Amino acid sequence: MIQTKITSSLEKCFPDSSIAEYPILAHLSALKNERLSFQFLYTDDTVDTSIPYRANSYSLQIEGIEKGLVSVRRVESVPVTIPSLNEGGDGNFLRTAPGLYPDPLFPLHQGGIFVMRGQLQSLWVEINLSERLPAGEYSITLKLIDGQKEVHAKNTLKLTIIDALLPPQEMILTQWFHCDCLANYYNVDVWSEEHWHIVENFAATAAKNGINMLLTPVHTPPLDTAVGGERKTVQLVDVTVENGEYSFNFDKLDRWIEMCNRVGIRYFEIAHLFTQWGARCAPKIMATVDSEYKRIFGWKTDATSEEYTTYLRAFLSAFLAHMKARGDDKRCYFHISDEPNQLHVDYYRAAKASVADILQGYTIMDALSNLEFYQDGLVDLPIPASDHIEPFIKAGIKGLWTYYCCSQAVGVSNRFIAMPLWRTRSIGLQFYKFNIVGFLHWGYNFYNAALSKNPINPYIDTCAGHMFPAGDAFSVYPEQDGTALESVRILSFYEALQDVRAFRLAETICGRERVIEEMERIFGEEIRFDRCAKSAHPLLEIRERINEMIAKNI
Repeated sequence: MIQTKITSSLEKCFPDSSIAEYPILAHLSALKNERLSFQFLYTDDTVDTSIPYRANSYSLQIEGIEKGLVSVRRVESVPVTIPSLNEGGDGNFLRTAPGLYPDPLFPLHQGGIFVMRGQLQSLWVEINLSERLPAGEYSITLKLIDGQKEVHAKNTLKLTIIDALLPPQEMILTQWFHCDCLANYYNVDVWSEEHWHIVENFAATAAKNGINMLLTPVHTPPLDTAVGGERKTVQLVDVTVENGEYSFNFDKLDRWIEMCNRVGIRYFEIAHLFTQWGARCAPKIMATVDSEYKRIFGWKTDATSEEYTTYLRAFLSAFLAHMKARGDDKRCYFHISDEPNQLHVDYYRAAKASVADILQGYTIMDALSNLEFYQDGLVDLPIPASDHIEPFIKAGIKGLWTYYCCSQAVGVSNRFIAMPLWRTRSIGLQFYKFNIVGFLHWGYNFYNAALSKNPINPYIDTCAGHMFPAGDAFSVYPEQDGTALESVRILSFYEALQDVRAFRLAETICGRERVIEEMERIFGEEIRFDRCAKSAHPLLEIRERINEMIAKNI
């Protein structure tokens, strides 16, 4: 017998789970310009094994909402070999054993929806609300229909559309965009027309999900690369050396900027000027020298050597002049080195000093978790990890950013595949309460093994060569046609960004203290970075309460 249910977008439905485990979602409310998601679960719970096993095909009919506003995708599962680096997790993981976990969203099969006996499956239903849709009450009905038009299941969701609009996203969000991984996966030449097309597809999906800053490879980013190794060259700026003098061609950079403008990217995160974890060496720089294209700097080049300093100052001067002429220089944010610690202070100080005067007036930011870097004036904008942010908050740093990666697995929010989506979405509460201005995550589409020792297939290896928690390295999957398939995790994070926008709207109406008071009352405890929801219920209730406050005061 076919069993179906509507549940929230905060659940992850495993193939071997019982449909009875998941709560029914009966009602949702939303503002007029939100992207709203929920799930339609289905299974055949027939236990009579004398009946031949087969998957029957059905179609889904949705009534009560304009058809063009609705998209339906199937939630598929991928192998997870490392759920967490902490054995057993911290009590807020869905599972901690290797297995198949739901994550990527695929278009529906051309043959329809296949209901499998003894397997729970899920459809992800997204409603892209249009401002032209009138506010009011809607009854959305989902019907599972066979080839003879017989209805086998029927479920209804009540939707309230509030006559208000989410304000624009204020937060700056970057997830590192790895152009080399796209060239590797699709086996295309870097900056060929095929590559440009794929890059733009992935950038458009990033922008759709709130990413408004893109890692810009003016040179190949010196990130997650083994010492002495190198990643495929994706350098946008062409460098020529003649008689010891440097000249630069920015044609590909201009095309990159025009692409970003088309898809909605507002800021450019310039590739790190020195190597990761210490700022000890120069990044890989390719140039044409006496008609020969070759590497002129890299691991063998000391970060503060006279040769690299001369090059870097020439490059930055030419780059900023070009960006100023375009009117785009203030869209640029700069890095010295990623994740330095106290052992690297002297290296970091010397590296920054070599370019500080040229970058005067521009933002220099880096992911680091030692407050001393900020207190000593070494970095303008520190980006502490979410589990090390408390001292930065207590220091009263304005315009604070945060980040997380593979190490943030105890207490705090993250987007590992084995984590519940309510934990991923909890970060929206934290962003709002602590006035977080920006967020950085390293893995939008990192399809390499750790340290970029070899490419991987993310559908088979979700753990970057069995080194990172599954899903840490990427939030989207590469589709055959060169587009990016979203994961449930990137959509849950986007819902957190929408929550922040709703909180800010409520603040203009009811005041910030009242909004936080209501959030914490429903949450049941003080909102902190090391406290995440333990179920979907408080997050759904908080949004319903905030929406109610907006509706009553507009």
